[in-house]
Amino acid sequence: MKGYYGATRVYIAPAAPGTGVTAGPSVRAVLEVAGVHDILTKTYGSTNPVNVVRATMDGLLRLRTQAQVEALRGVTL
Repeated sequence: MKGYYGATRVYIAPAAPGTGVTAGPSVRAVLEVAGVHDILTKTYGSTNPVNVVRATMDGLLRLRTQAQVEALRGVTL
């Protein structure tokens, strides 16, 4: 998933089990509080910590459940 805020872009991708949270300090703080495990991230653009946190939150808020995706596409996954 991708999160955006200002000039900051945060890419968040699932990782293999046992990887842990591979992220910078701002993203790591948000993901650990959210209870996320085994994830890879990369921050592009501005690395201002406030913008990185907001871009991370934007990415997490863009997540959809399987039911939402099925309804959007009109198919069963």
